[in-house]
Amino acid sequence: MIVTCVTVYVKKEFIAEFIEATLENHKNSIKEEGNLRFDVLQCNTDETRFFLYEAYLTEEASAAHKKTAHYLKWRDTVANWMAQPREGVAHSVIAPLKKDLWK
Repeated sequence: MIVTCVTVYVKKEFIAEFIEATLENHKNSIKEEGNLRFDVLQCNTDETRFFLYEAYLTEEASAAHKKTAHYLKWRDTVANWMAQPREGVAHSVIAPLKKDLWK
């Protein structure tokens, strides 16, 4: 399983539009083969800070996400709304193990 954690800082005047575009990306991403989670979080103490938690069964499924029409649309739509470049960090999952996901 591969998890990517993405931190995004959005310009204050674009928060509502960013949320709308990101929810659309979320709705399509959770339908992807190999997707386990696609969480969209907003910081409680900084409304301009968002955190995307993306979990896929395989690195291939994670890479395929970045080629989908909905991701490319999201990426291009929100690019100018960001206060700074987004930071995505891939992680290998230690727990739960894959076998534990189907219990």
